[in-house]
Amino acid sequence: MQGTLDLLVLKTLSGGPHHGYGIAAHVQQVTADALRVEEGSLYPALHRMEQAGWVVAKWEVTENGRRARVYRLTRRGEQQLQEQERKWALLIKAVGRLIRFTER
Repeated sequence: MQGTLDLLVLKTLSGGPHHGYGIAAHVQQVTADALRVEEGSLYPALHRMEQAGWVVAKWEVTENGRRARVYRLTRRGEQQLQEQERKWALLIKAVGRLIRFTER
């Protein structure tokens, strides 16, 4: 769904900094393989979020000795996450009402 990727990335980064592969792996692990974030979607989204000021990135050496861009949530990103979580909760309620609706 539109906007879901941003929410997944921002929520993942709220737990601490990650490189792109780490973000994708976290989403896949936490959702028990129900959701997968593909590189072709993830990196453009991270770039867009960086441009918006929601995340900052810098090159670091990972635990396995490779260089990778590590992304961190900014204060603006935290605010965006709160807004997206609020919208998501409203959507869940609305869909729940529709699913429970029975025409008499």
